[in-house]
This record gives sequence, C-alpha cells and structure tokens, in this order.
Amino acid sequence: MPPATVPDVTFHTRVRNDALGGPNPFEWKDLTSTEVFGGRNVVLFALPGAFTPACSDDHLPGYEQHADDFAALGIDQVVCLSVNDAFVMFQWARSKGIEKVFMLPDGNADFTRQMGMLVKRGRQGMGMRSWRYAMHVEDGRIAKMFVEPGFRDDPPGVGLTVSDAGTMLDYLRSR
Repeated sequence: MPPATVPDVTFHTRVRNDALGGPNPFEWKDLTSTEVFGGRNVVLFALPGAFTPACSDDHLPGYEQHADDFAALGIDQVVCLSVNDAFVMFQWARSKGIEKVFMLPDGNADFTRQMGMLVKRGRQGMGMRSWRYAMHVEDGRIAKMFVEPGFRDDPPGVGLTVSDAGTMLDYLRSR
C-alpha cells in the first residue's frame, strides 16, 4: 500500500550553469522531496526505464504533449521519475525533445522503494526498477494514484493502461 504522503528523500540532479563554460556546463544539485512537492500541485508519473519502448514511445511523450493541458488545470509541474541516474535522464529527454516535463532521477531508488513501487526486473537484465504509475500530489499529500495492474517482480512487461496522461487529465477534469 503506497503511503499517504510522498517519501522524504533527496534526489541527485544535474542543472545547467552557463558560468561553468565548456561543452558540459552542468553541476550537481540535490533536490529534496519538499522542494519538489511542498506547497505545489504536481503530477508525477513513474516508469520502468529511460529509452525503453513503452516509456519512450508513449508514456513520456503523452505527458509532454499534454503539459499545457495540465497547467491549465492548475498543475504547477509534471514530473517524470525513473530509477535512472541524472545523466541518463538528461540524454533521454534530449533525445525525445522533452522541454516541459521535469525529469527527476531516482538513481538510488530511494523514493521508489519508500513508495512501495520498487520491483525486480532481473529477467530483462534491468535490475531494480520502478513499477509504472502516476499520481497527483498536493503539497506532498498523495491525492490520487493510478497504478498499473499486475504489480510483481520480474513481469514480462508493464502495460500502460491507467497511468497515461489521458487518464490523469480525465481525473483532474472530474474534480
């Protein structure tokens, strides 16, 4: 059972700092759960991995395509979370032309573990990963979660039936 509030963790991110110059002007920036969710209205969707087919072809692009719709409904930020490091998340967003969705790396799986959403994906050589889900978070409180069915270790795959952007938009419009 997921918690009532988001876990208190620190995310290790990379941010651009043009003052550094050179071809890679990025520096480490730690973000806490309070900084991401505190006092804000956030939609977070979590997925098994960057560059994987359903995540890359449907899940992430769907939220990017509807980012303005979420903003019009009062969402301060749409966040994509994956158990990947900041470098992978940056390159994945870059390869997909993502500009509106905030890419949040959970490289150590601290957030995912405390959410109760960490699963083994050893059969596919993916290690520990997030289950696919989406949630609406108001000031750190989880208002609604959409968890893909079949939660278990080593599934043959994880469908995209209830954690998609359309389902979240329908929920937000019905409130």
